[in-house]
Amino acid sequence: MAPGERAPAAYSAGAVPSRGRFHSEPECTTRSPFQRDRDRVLHSTAFRRLTYKTQVFVFHEGDHYRTRLTHSLEVAQIARTLARQLRLDEDLAEALALAHDLGHPPFGHAGERALDKAMQGFGGFDHNAQSLRVVTALERKYAQFDGLNLTWETLEGLAKHNGPVADGSAVAKVARRLERWRSLDLTSWPAAEAQVATLADDIAYVSHDIDDGLRAHLIILADLEGQPLSGPAMTHVRARGSPDEGRAVYELTRRLITLMIADLVAETRARLAALGPQSPDDIRAASQATVAFSPALATDIARLKAFLFERVYRHERVMGVMRDAERIVADLFARYMAEPAAMAEAWYAASRPLDAHRRARLIADFVAGMTDRYAIAEHRRLFDATPNLR
Repeated sequence: MAPGERAPAAYSAGAVPSRGRFHSEPECTTRSPFQRDRDRVLHSTAFRRLTYKTQVFVFHEGDHYRTRLTHSLEVAQIARTLARQLRLDEDLAEALALAHDLGHPPFGHAGERALDKAMQGFGGFDHNAQSLRVVTALERKYAQFDGLNLTWETLEGLAKHNGPVADGSAVAKVARRLERWRSLDLTSWPAAEAQVATLADDIAYVSHDIDDGLRAHLIILADLEGQPLSGPAMTHVRARGSPDEGRAVYELTRRLITLMIADLVAETRARLAALGPQSPDDIRAASQATVAFSPALATDIARLKAFLFERVYRHERVMGVMRDAERIVADLFARYMAEPAAMAEAWYAASRPLDAHRRARLIADFVAGMTDRYAIAEHRRLFDATPNLR
């Protein structure tokens, strides 16, 4: 297919009518169901909050580091590129890319660890399950229903962000509430658009975490020359003679993104040719993922991720900040459990008739919805000393 050309295939989710929405609504006269889902995600409160939620570095460490919002936008751009090349529904892929991190609490995975520990005995906390809770219940904008009332296909893709879902998992427990309407068929693969959004997430964070790690001086360009993927790319960058390091970093990351996209498209086209799907359900029923990197590149990506874990995510400077961030989240949860009246008035009012288990879940929802800066401000309001997170 020529660059920019659009020709959706029979196996794309948009090739058949949507399975609908939990609450029936008239169809939009100007947008497809998946365009409408995309727009609802973009206009959601949870999406706006991603502006001040950590990706790797806390928002106030610098204006140029990625946040959950900019990460989601980069994932969406890559997902649309992949979807067009694979003849999929670009709008569904974009909607899933934009929505995939809506359930992340403040301070990224540090906040998730703290909330999961605090919620032991109350069902735990999982950000993928929380994303599903956000779009099915916690967003409250519409007069007729809670949540965003997204299509079945978007809900399926969010639930199966990491592939088929194990029975009894946190995601399965949230999805079960939809079964009186329609099952999300959790044991099957999701549509190809959801698989695209998942791997676009990998492509985006591997490349931009290298950029942010370099910007934070946790690694230097020379460190990347001996690593898989980045090593060959650095050879090309050096050969071009980039005049300054900033341009060299951009040359590196764009080459990595291009390389990963090209490999994924080639491998997925080969899998599509072997499978011969005639509908999106053929993708769902496949014995393996249809959208994938080649085995060789998947191995290289895993090795590069291991390098990033060692040198960036687990760097003592990052870990020190994240330990303090975990303390902030744990302190807030404990205070609200002991004194629900310390929450915002509407949340306190909602908590009053609840038993301990449901109150804990409501408090987790309140804390998970916080931005980094709101969590810090709340901690300063409620406690005598608050970590500096620097």
